Amino acid sequence: MSMLDDLLKGAIGALGQGQGGGAGSPDALMGMVGSLLQQQGGIAGLVGALEKGGLADVAQSWVGKGANMPVSADALTQALGSDSIGRIASQLGIDSGAASGLLSQVLPGLVDKMTPDGALPQGGGQDAGDLLQAGLKTLLSGR
Repeated sequence: MSMLDDLLKGAIGALGQGQGGGAGSPDALMGMVGSLLQQQGGIAGLVGALEKGGLADVAQSWVGKGANMPVSADALTQALGSDSIGRIASQLGIDSGAASGLLSQVLPGLVDKMTPDGALPQGGGQDAGDLLQAGLKTLLSGR
């Protein structure tokens, strides 16, 4: 099991702690990331927002074929905006700090899995539902 798998499973577990119901499920995590992708206009929009927010090198490391650079929850919130993170947190019933922390753990690997050829999908990844689901399943299964 890779470190990324451990982080993702830890993120799913953290989502479920104290939240009741199915908040810790992969579906809840997928919903959180899906909501972010929808807000940003797909994977290309998310990468663009991160680049404009001062995280160009970080975002490009996730898309490219090399190692994924980490991102802090604070840097992610600053790049994407506290309103964006707050909307996602509200949807899940968690605080903004927890949402940005989870996203900072999950996004590097997930963007990497959604861009397996080292490039953004054609069309910008506007309809990223299938890619997101496949990426999350791949991360959870450790393949």
